[in-house]
Amino acid sequence: MQRSIVTAAAQMGPIARSDTRHQVVDRLIALLHEAHKRGAELVVFPELTLTTFFPRWYLTDPSEIDVFFESSMPGPDTQRLFDEARRLGVGFYLGYAELSEEDGGRHRFNTSVLVDRAGRLVGKYRKIHLPGYDAPQPGRDSQHLEKYYFEPGNLGFPVWRTMGAVMGMCICNDRRWPETYRVLALQGVEMVLVGYNTPDDHTGNFDFDSLTGFHSQLSVQAGAYQNSIWVVATAKAGLEEGSNLIGQSMIVAPSGQVVAMATSTGDEVVTARCDLDMATLYRQTIFNLARHRQPQHYGLIVERKGPVPPPEDD
Repeated sequence: MQRSIVTAAAQMGPIARSDTRHQVVDRLIALLHEAHKRGAELVVFPELTLTTFFPRWYLTDPSEIDVFFESSMPGPDTQRLFDEARRLGVGFYLGYAELSEEDGGRHRFNTSVLVDRAGRLVGKYRKIHLPGYDAPQPGRDSQHLEKYYFEPGNLGFPVWRTMGAVMGMCICNDRRWPETYRVLALQGVEMVLVGYNTPDDHTGNFDFDSLTGFHSQLSVQAGAYQNSIWVVATAKAGLEEGSNLIGQSMIVAPSGQVVAMATSTGDEVVTARCDLDMATLYRQTIFNLARHRQPQHYGLIVERKGPVPPPEDD
């Protein structure tokens, strides 16, 4: 009997700083309904779904910063989304800014949650690979200050057995790092869910930034193929508060093939029936990790602080 799950990548267009949570949740519910009409059983929303991508600004007033964060999930504004998803019988992934009181202090994380078809929160992930800077950079019209606003995630890369599959989560920059997919694959993950907010000007070097969409797609396809997994990657896209965020929300098969991709930079739903057993061929042949992976022969990995120095001239 084939195991499959109809999955939707629910891309969102720009969110203005003035948009209220109520307005954003209305959009999420509309996307949820569209996905449900297409038969989706699981919907993947973007990173920081509930707000504009605020790390583009350097804010110092704690009261200004706190308005972007959720201290509970679900909370007063997001409960409607949970209730409607439960009524429709659709699970979802949701990214948001989390304010946590733990270990005797206040902590801020870039977080995602996994919710099952009964509206139950079954998993939480906190972004590990934070890009950007911890202080504003001179000469930049748009900053990228995730290291200023968030701490690295402290929950590792867990997997969850839910909705008939083994699922894992990551967020945005995590998708570029091979360790993300491999650590999840070694735990038997079948589907990785990732939301992102990726600007096309994050380095200020045109030759590099012009490849942003290509690099995003390359990372997701490589992660899917090299680890024999489905990857559902969902963007917040469009011109948001002066910053252009790429779209290209996509669903990628264990073969590395893109089976669905958004064609706009606005609110858009793309769906695919994901055959969870499709990875079997790859895991039994080329990427049979137990048979072919030989970490004991990789040699000594030396941890260095800073870049490796260039060779000296002869």
